[in-house]
Amino acid sequence: MTDLVPLALLMALATYPSRAIPLLVSRFGRLPDPALVYLRLVGPAVLAAIAAVNTLVLLETSPDGRRVPSFQVGIAGLAVLACIAMVIWRRNLLLGIVAAVGLAVAARASGIA
Repeated sequence: MTDLVPLALLMALATYPSRAIPLLVSRFGRLPDPALVYLRLVGPAVLAAIAAVNTLVLLETSPDGRRVPSFQVGIAGLAVLACIAMVIWRRNLLLGIVAAVGLAVAARASGIA
């Protein structure tokens, strides 16, 4: 678990500027339109990346003790992909999350997962 502390610190350093800009820039509404679009999309992009990695990448221990990443397709991964597809298609994050949860619930209720 302590091997993840440097990663958490690195992630904090990488995401701090996008969180601090609204606090540091007094005229936040006067930023150029491309900057506002970028800042609006940072949160959903980070959440999608975290969800995709946590559901599609599995760390397996090799015989020599190393942790090797492998690609895994399961119901959770399909639900994340369904969420991303729904958000791209309908431009509605809530609808994408509802679709992903519905897919996971249906799969688990039917015994597939």
